[in-house]
Order: sequence, then structure tokens, then C-alpha cells
Amino acid sequence: MVRSMKIGISRLSSQITHRSASISATTMEVEVKLRLPDSAAHQKLSDLLSPYHTKTHLQQNLFFDTPSLSLATTHLAALRLRFYDLDSHSVLSLKSKPTISAGISRIQEQEEILDPAVARACAAEPWRFSTIADDYSSGILERVTGEFGVDLKDLVCLGGFRNVRAVYNWNGLKLELDETQYEFGVNYEIECESDDPDEAKSMMEKLLNENGIRFCYSEVSKFAIFRSGKLPA
Repeated sequence: MVRSMKIGISRLSSQITHRSASISATTMEVEVKLRLPDSAAHQKLSDLLSPYHTKTHLQQNLFFDTPSLSLATTHLAALRLRFYDLDSHSVLSLKSKPTISAGISRIQEQEEILDPAVARACAAEPWRFSTIADDYSSGILERVTGEFGVDLKDLVCLGGFRNVRAVYNWNGLKLELDETQYEFGVNYEIECESDDPDEAKSMMEKLLNENGIRFCYSEVSKFAIFRSGKLPA
């Protein structure tokens, strides 16, 4: 396992060296997030959008913090590993300073591609993040240690949730229909990242209203739902 991880880290190092400028940049992610009430509404919308379907992702999301939750509570940040489609690839993300109002979410986001074998090793033993940090220049891990003052060896896995994400190209918008599976229940949302969120929200609301699909504005993030241990009322 140690030998294979070193090989994975070596491959990862070459990827990051080649792509670090584009991967490590912090961006402001702006998304429209509309919550659907139940599986029936989710299925109706899925059927309606089926002609525009492009792909479906099976995602596993795992989160990491100190035992005292210093990232989440002190810095309003979340360190996440996301595995796609049975570990076909994985991404390390750092999200911070979230706001959400009237169904529009804004959050600072930073992402880096991570070799799935290395990511799984870190998920099983989170102290291995410190080993990765020694092998390549990760803007995310540098922020965790430098800006947030967290020792990578103190990280623990908080657990997480699974998500089935269907992606559609509809009227110039990339819509993502989510079925998020927590240990305590299932949540349904439709999301759209956009440079013009007000226009995107208007188009999405019209689609739902004209087809009799009930919805409400999402008020919290998936990570916040996970931390609360219960579905939104």
C-alpha cells in the first residue's frame, strides 16, 4: 500500500506541476439552488428534462476537519474529497465563506485533481494529507495550514454522503438534478451554476411552475444539512 501510494503521489505530482495554475485558483461559485419536495417531483422533472440529458454522475463526498471542527466553526470552511463514478476520478475541494439568499448560493471554491488511489488512502488515514503536502505544491493544503492554521496531521474524516447527479443542457443552461442520500434521509435539488443567476433562476422557476412541479428556495448547503443530521423542514 505504501509503495502504491508513492507511485500515485508521483503521478499526481506531475499532474499538479503541469496544471497547478488552473487547478489551484480560488473562484467564486455562484449557483441557483431550488429544493424539490419529494421523489415524485424529482421523477417528474427528470422525465421532463430527459431529452436534454447528457450524463449522470455517481458521487461520494467525504469531509475532513479537526476533532474540534475548527475549519467549519472558526473559518466557515469545508475540506472535501469527492469521488466520481466508482473512483474513475476524484477531486479535492476547499469551500469557504458561504452565503445563500433567495435560492442563490455564493461560495469561494478551490479545486485540485487527486489520484483516486491517493484520495482513498487519505480518506482511510487523513494524516496522509500531510504526506501529500510534502510531495507537491497544493494551494488547498497550503491554505488549510497557512491561512486557517490547521495541522494536517490533526485532520479526521467526518463522514459524508452520496449523490446521484443527472446533468442536462437545457436552453443554454447546464442543469444538475441531485438526489442526495444522507444516513438520515434523501434530499432533492436542482442546481445551475451561472454568471447571471437571476436570469437562470427566472428560467428555472418558469419551467417548474408551468409543469406543476412544486419547489422552494434552498436555504442551506448540502454540507450544512450533513452537519445538522436532519433534512430541512
